[in-house]
Amino acid sequence: MSRLRVENLQKHFGGIAAVGGVTLDVADGARQAIIGPNGAGKSTLFNIIAGELPPTAGRVLLDDRDITRLPVHARANLGLGHTFQRNNLFMGLSVLENVQLAVQHHHGVAAHAFKPSRAFASVRDDARQMLARVGLGDVSEKHVNELSYGQQRALEVALALAGAPRILLLDEPTAGMSPAETGEMVKLIESLPRTLTMLIVEHDMDVVFSLADRIAVLHYGQVIARGTPAEVRANPVAQEIYLGANSHHA
Repeated sequence: MSRLRVENLQKHFGGIAAVGGVTLDVADGARQAIIGPNGAGKSTLFNIIAGELPPTAGRVLLDDRDITRLPVHARANLGLGHTFQRNNLFMGLSVLENVQLAVQHHHGVAAHAFKPSRAFASVRDDARQMLARVGLGDVSEKHVNELSYGQQRALEVALALAGAPRILLLDEPTAGMSPAETGEMVKLIESLPRTLTMLIVEHDMDVVFSLADRIAVLHYGQVIARGTPAEVRANPVAQEIYLGANSHHA
């Protein structure tokens, strides 16, 4: 069963086709990666799926439901969570307060000022559990601007998970990280349950080949290779266009 499917997805900016007819199936529980050189259309495709950009043509389906025209928040309510390359955090609030806001939204507490106090206690407990899950339990009272970059990225994952998504979109989750921070993020992603479907856009081939069980290679807005990591690594077109000599070391 496809958890997420895009059909003939296209995005034109004037006369430029950033995405030129992509069809992609992401099976329930899969960890699908999208790779490609700069300008391949990865981020544009990601933003269309997330709801940040409207497509020129094509459809996005979540559990066979057409969500192509739904806004970001409506997709989130249906189980589509995401992180982006740039942190989207409240830097002046504490780590715990950031996650509490996300949990409140998911549980609908913020919309009801006269909910009993136990509802807010539940929100706080859930937020603390989420922070422990991503390894930030010991920094919950710190302000976000006191965290390292890697910790801030882990907090982004916590915010996405707070909505209890069925599919998680990760856009360049290790971009800008040190090797040590990259290793921690890989461990965090690996620790997430296999029941959570993932779509990962990533440039680091070591990360891709350690996390993904399916890979699609994008070039000039089109999928030019797809398959298991072993199949993509051995694909001569993918090697020539993107992987090159690095494919033998990934």
